Amino acid sequence: MSGLQGLAQENIWFDKSRYDEAERRFYEGMNGIPQTSQVKTALQGSKGHTRTQKPRERKTSQNASKSEDQSELVSRLKSLELDNKNLHKVVDDLRATLSKLESRMATLEKSQSPASKTVTFTKAAPVQTPKVEEHNGADDDDDIDLFGSDEEDEEAERIKAERVKEYSQRKAKKPALIAKSSILLDVKPWDDETDMSKLEECVRSIQMDGLLWGASKLVPVGYGIKKLQINCVVEDDKVGTDILEEEITKFEDYVQSVDIAAFNKI
Repeated sequence: MSGLQGLAQENIWFDKSRYDEAERRFYEGMNGIPQTSQVKTALQGSKGHTRTQKPRERKTSQNASKSEDQSELVSRLKSLELDNKNLHKVVDDLRATLSKLESRMATLEKSQSPASKTVTFTKAAPVQTPKVEEHNGADDDDDIDLFGSDEEDEEAERIKAERVKEYSQRKAKKPALIAKSSILLDVKPWDDETDMSKLEECVRSIQMDGLLWGASKLVPVGYGIKKLQINCVVEDDKVGTDILEEEITKFEDYVQSVDIAAFNKI
């Protein structure tokens, strides 16, 4: 009894769910929402309607699936027919090539058969064995000269001397290579009043063994002064650059200095 008395003294709201349901219905009526009983009847009616519609939808879907399957089968059959035609063409081509090869082989066999008949086999000639002559041992000993003869040595020395003489004559006939160089000289005058034609005449008057003068031209230096640029070819063993410079600078009335502008081996 003490437990029941304790529960009676506590403040517990046993009917809260009923009050919540009444409050919900009140607000639904205020907002225009249909009650649950009405919703249930509407749902039941809609379920019956949908049940009547489902068999129709199923039938239409089945028909559509059947038509799709039939179209797929038709397309596959068409593709198979095309493949079959292509395979027939390939087989026909292979048969044609095989027949051509057989005809070629037959013609080759026919052409080779008479050639094989006409082939003749030549017998190998018997090998002739050289005849060995028998000599007595005494004769062989007489033919061998152990010490040699002086006449053979003299003949070998004579042949050697003739060969050396021929080689020296051939070597003397060959022209020796001469080392040459091409030199470009710059000959400068004293001033612009120097007679450049006379200066060139003086330079070309130098004559040496192994010296050959070439083309020349006047090159302006500045302030109206021109220098003589002249080319020459020299043999290295006979003419040197120092000798050329000394010979040209001897013409002191016309030449101030000589420079080598270019030096090339030929």
